Amino acid sequence: MTNAESRETARAGATGANAATQAAGDGQKATGGSAAPQGRKRTASRPKTSGGAARGQGQAKPAPRRAPAKKPRAESKGAQILELIGRAKGATLAEIMQATSWQAHSVRGFLSAAGKRYQLKITSLRNDAGERVYKLER
Repeated sequence: MTNAESRETARAGATGANAATQAAGDGQKATGGSAAPQGRKRTASRPKTSGGAARGQGQAKPAPRRAPAKKPRAESKGAQILELIGRAKGATLAEIMQATSWQAHSVRGFLSAAGKRYQLKITSLRNDAGERVYKLER
């Protein structure tokens, strides 16, 4: 069955206002219930390209900018820790825990992050008593 035949069939079975609406729309397709429109083609999408329009082929991404190393606020516990480990003899884990009221794992976590965030070289050694001592390398 062609589209022209289906329009004629639809007009023949239409009554009342529906027939007037269909007669007025001769150039339109008749919709037969819930059937999807036929003959509709989707436009082809453009292929995605990597990078932006500003960069051409073969150009590398610009390096991310690094902010200069900041220091913690003077009244913070982080500043207290950095002051303790900045001493010539450094500071033991127990001393740092007592000064900050932090647990051992919190102190170790801060020291790990501080080395990266503040771009510091922190060394960790055991003293004669077997305690862990942290120092800033100069």
